[in-house]
Amino acid sequence: MWWDKDWSKNMFKNMSKFRRHGGMRYVVLYSLSEAPRNGAEIMETVERMSMGAWRPSPGSIYPLLSQLTEEAMIRKREDQRYELTSLGMEEIGMHVHDHGHHYQQGPYTVEGTLSELDSYISYLEDIPKEKLAQSETRIGKLSERLQRLKESLHK
Repeated sequence: MWWDKDWSKNMFKNMSKFRRHGGMRYVVLYSLSEAPRNGAEIMETVERMSMGAWRPSPGSIYPLLSQLTEEAMIRKREDQRYELTSLGMEEIGMHVHDHGHHYQQGPYTVEGTLSELDSYISYLEDIPKEKLAQSETRIGKLSERLQRLKESLHK
């Protein structure tokens, strides 16, 4: 693997600094340099890399995957896994010399909340169906609540 124990300890020691300097962006890109992965697999990889110290939320991973796709750093394959593009590979090479990228979280808004909800749904779509089966009732209740919310907009 491209990381080691010392790297993990140092990289994840100060998470706010890590995020402020675009660290998550590079962790995702480096993760994809090893193998194509879906969002849930990337989250597991980051958790493993941090030796269990941190697991990013779907609300941080999926918007970042969308951003990296829009920037043509990665592409989503037919099997729903992401892979690096040549531009993404170049970005990893540039990171060794340039730490100027920043990851910013926006303010809490209705649009931001809906984007985060969309990210969580994307995460659930990536989880094997047999793992979700035990939560079918809860998913149904959430679906009903969203439907009632939608219907209330027309009253």
